[in-house]
Amino acid sequence: MPEHRARKHHQDRVAETLREEIGVLIEGELVDPRINLCYVTEVALNPGGKSARVYVAVDSAIKDIEKAEEETVAGLEAAKGYIRAELKERMGVRHVPELSFLADRSGRFQARIDELMGRQRKRQKAAAQQTAAGLTPAADEKIQVE
Repeated sequence: MPEHRARKHHQDRVAETLREEIGVLIEGELVDPRINLCYVTEVALNPGGKSARVYVAVDSAIKDIEKAEEETVAGLEAAKGYIRAELKERMGVRHVPELSFLADRSGRFQARIDELMGRQRKRQKAAAQQTAAGLTPAADEKIQVE
């Protein structure tokens, strides 16, 4: 079956509108103490439009980020009914998709990957400097041992 561009475009627009509106609700109107400083990174709308996954990233400056993510998701799940009612009113639609909130950890994973890549680059640079100086890594180890 061919892909319907108009349908995909409509779903993308709806997902983007949901992302913006849910972000505004989280920033200003929800007062649940479980909800930490966070923002909506993505809304993935299912093809039928009946449900959507909302990915929320918690501020990385918080000490116990895993606990903060759990609490934030729990707070947002508890406020799901209010959020859907507000979305229906603001967007002026008949049907608002069923929402499920998930913690978005991609930023933390990206930071960890960048850290590991930086370490590898330093090792390669050090190895290149040693070979340029005429030392082999094994000879360097012997010098350090003695």
